[in-house]
Amino acid sequence: MNVSFVIPAKNEQGNIRPLVTEITQHTPPEVEFEIIYVDDGSTDGTLSEIRELANDLPVCLRVVQHEKSMGQSTAIMTGVRYARYEWIITLDADGQNDPADIPHFIEVAARQPIETDFCVAGYRKNRKDTAWKRLQSRIANRVRQRLLHDETPDTGCGLKLIPRSTFLSLPYFDHMHRFLPALVKRLEGRVFVVEVNHRDRHCGTSNYTMLSRLGVGIVDLFGVIWLLRRAKCPHPQEVTD
Repeated sequence: MNVSFVIPAKNEQGNIRPLVTEITQHTPPEVEFEIIYVDDGSTDGTLSEIRELANDLPVCLRVVQHEKSMGQSTAIMTGVRYARYEWIITLDADGQNDPADIPHFIEVAARQPIETDFCVAGYRKNRKDTAWKRLQSRIANRVRQRLLHDETPDTGCGLKLIPRSTFLSLPYFDHMHRFLPALVKRLEGRVFVVEVNHRDRHCGTSNYTMLSRLGVGIVDLFGVIWLLRRAKCPHPQEVTD
């Protein structure tokens, strides 16, 4: 089995080396992997830190650069398109996702039939965020679940595993990363939820604010509802004599 770790990063200087070190430590030895950082228009030393690390560590570490910030979903899609391997694992660059959870994700994925669509999604049951931020997420997740029926209590968790072929079959739009389980179900794929550890950020500050999440979330939610209602999943069979 082969895995491409896709990590979108914007102004995450100081968080790169610790996360890459942990990924290499926790990925099972039988798994061949690469780590793809997509630098999304960083204005600090993120890009130079990734390049330096690529020379220091004996792992397949690759970097793709956006000259200007295109957003997290676009950065993830760029990484997936550059990926060489069959499974994609996404993580946030701030170190709050714990690489110690990676083996469990791989175990769940390994039990799925070949060439099936699925998503293994993390669930941050005990989040290391402020009470106000947790309340916002709880309300948003309940509204989303009620409207989309995506069977996922926490789509905001950056730790997910999806086959590359599945990811490239999804409709692309800005902020799509918030709705990956619902979009996979649109393909009649299966969604598996794995409880994961959540940690404090190593360095820096979040690139998101409450208003930025709320403003795009409402518009995108109704857009995804429109997509789900118009989905058609034929099951063609070849006709032979």
